[in-house]
Amino acid sequence: MWPPPDNSGAFLPEYKAKGIVEQDPFVSLDQEGVGELIQIAVERGRRSRSGMKMGICGEHGGDPASIEFCEKTGLDYVSCSPFRVPIARLAAAQAALKSQGEKALQASTKAARPRQQQFGPW
Repeated sequence: MWPPPDNSGAFLPEYKAKGIVEQDPFVSLDQEGVGELIQIAVERGRRSRSGMKMGICGEHGGDPASIEFCEKTGLDYVSCSPFRVPIARLAAAQAALKSQGEKALQASTKAARPRQQQFGPW
């Protein structure tokens, strides 16, 4: 929900101090809670309709950590307020490059087989 409730300033500092939340949930996705629900929705949605486009809209679409999560989860797009577009574009590019690098590393380690020594023609 954006903007956050008018009284969020009254309870968020205490929630952070008590360890209930680490980040402001109105700005950065809770990847273990809400994020798991998003992952389930993406998996089930694509299972029922493989070409379905999925994304998020709102202030989370301008948060670099949330954008990286969206890339890992396989979302197609993020949408955010105009003043967050520059950082969102940069974060999306960084997340895509990181993801491609991780995939290339996995592919190269799978392709590399240990050499077997041969001691003779048998």
